[in-house]
Amino acid sequence: MGDGFIDMHNPSFEEVTSIAENLLSRTKHRPKIGIVADQGWEGLEMKFRMPIFFLTMRSYIPSQYSAWAHGKLVFGNLEGKPVVLMRGRLHCYEGYPMWKTTIPIRVMKALGVTTILLTNAAGGINPDFKVGDLMIIRDHIDMPGLTGECVLRGANDERFGPRFLATVDTYDPELRASCKQAFQDLGLSNLMREGTYVMIGGPTFETVAESRLLKAFGGDSVGMSTVAEAIVARHMGMKVFGLSLITDMCCLSYDTANHTTHEEVLAIGQKRAKDLKAIVLRLLKNMSLE
Repeated sequence: MGDGFIDMHNPSFEEVTSIAENLLSRTKHRPKIGIVADQGWEGLEMKFRMPIFFLTMRSYIPSQYSAWAHGKLVFGNLEGKPVVLMRGRLHCYEGYPMWKTTIPIRVMKALGVTTILLTNAAGGINPDFKVGDLMIIRDHIDMPGLTGECVLRGANDERFGPRFLATVDTYDPELRASCKQAFQDLGLSNLMREGTYVMIGGPTFETVAESRLLKAFGGDSVGMSTVAEAIVARHMGMKVFGLSLITDMCCLSYDTANHTTHEEVLAIGQKRAKDLKAIVLRLLKNMSLE
């Protein structure tokens, strides 16, 4: 058992490779860009240029990793780029260990993906933000990681990446700059924000005291995903871009306490769906493949 921190259920390099090979055997597409689609992405696959290939994952992965196989991978071309899009994601608050929520990211790398675009719905901490804004993720605060639940905890396989990972500039500066240009080109600069995303475990939304704490830490938005995926992607040498849709504002005062609901979050996602798609499509159009 070594130092006692090894999670014997972490997927092996061979298992991830096997999953990817099984998926690739079902399609002629060879994606270079991966997208993890969250709120506001319903119907994005309709923007794919034919041919398009939907793949339900359950039939092609080992049973012990089938928790995330309820979703679909969509293979096709967007703006002339070979893309694989994952509809939905797993969260730790659903009861899954952190490493399991990121298996799809490791599989994407094994599929040939070199750049990944991560999206999420987030609460706004920065008082200058407003509901409906879109925040380019410049940096993150990994609250689970800081409290002993880093996604890279456990045995490390150097074929995936290094034991000790530097996470400065996790979010690619060139992709961030390109996205800023996309906002400008589309006339959406009034919606653009840039800042630090804080990951918490969930499923509870933040108390007033917690929101104040995260603000003091330097957080601009907060959510329950994305950071573990970004870390795993960087662990494997992928370029990472992140975009948060601000779906609610965190309460920083007891005098103006509001109660965020999941239904409100979904409603904002639907309202901004058109803008989200336009921005990502423009980002893809301007992206050069390695």
